[in-house]
Amino acid sequence: MDKSRVSFALYRVLAYVTGIFLLGLTFVAMPAKYLVGETARFSLVDAPQGMEHWFGPESPLMLFIAMPHGYVYMVYVLVVLWVALDRRWSASRTLGVALAGTIPVLGFVVEHRIVKSEQEKDRATQEPATAG
Repeated sequence: MDKSRVSFALYRVLAYVTGIFLLGLTFVAMPAKYLVGETARFSLVDAPQGMEHWFGPESPLMLFIAMPHGYVYMVYVLVVLWVALDRRWSASRTLGVALAGTIPVLGFVVEHRIVKSEQEKDRATQEPATAG
């Protein structure tokens, strides 16, 4: 298997994993830490009865979601750099793809567009070789 295909496949997987963890961080862990429970910084509602330990500043959700997201995102950035070097992306495209992992849902959109454009490039480079 070609090394650029391996890096690109790894990019695709990490784009989805990073996006899923970011959605969990944004819509589950951060609200649980800051918005729910009596001890939360900006408490909007009380924690459900018997589940108080999941909410507030000491929420274990931060350990289960935020920490893995941080590590996965670091690997994602390294893989984006690997793909960018293999496929000779511009610095702005590389930076844009790397930063897409920091905005919820945008990572999925960017991944879809990148895959589409790279597949078109691959087809365009293969057609002249097979025509001759």
